[in-house]
Amino acid sequence: MEVIGKIKQIDETKTYGSNGFKKREVVITTEEQYPQHLLIEFIQDKCNLLDSYSQGQRVKIGINLRGREWQNQNGEIKYFNSINGWRIEILDNEDSIPETPPFETMPAEEKEEPDDLPF
Repeated sequence: MEVIGKIKQIDETKTYGSNGFKKREVVITTEEQYPQHLLIEFIQDKCNLLDSYSQGQRVKIGINLRGREWQNQNGEIKYFNSINGWRIEILDNEDSIPETPPFETMPAEEKEEPDDLPF
């Protein structure tokens, strides 16, 4: 799956527990009628993918949805979802429509054909 939007916020990499689990979060604002602010987690070796990005950039992020079950001390079962990023790329701020169609690459005066018709 992929999500497209502008980077609203990028957090620093945080380390958790004695095993050194690393996580870095980014918030993306989607581009739709009702924009959503999505928190996407990059974990372990994927944290460094965010190093060259900054707030305001338009990006496309490859994501995986994750869900887990947890039982509290009273025996109640709770469910949690997360969005994990595994790829990110910058997009142009403009739509990807070229300013001039590919067939318009030659200047107009060079495109005219010689007038060699007999009439």
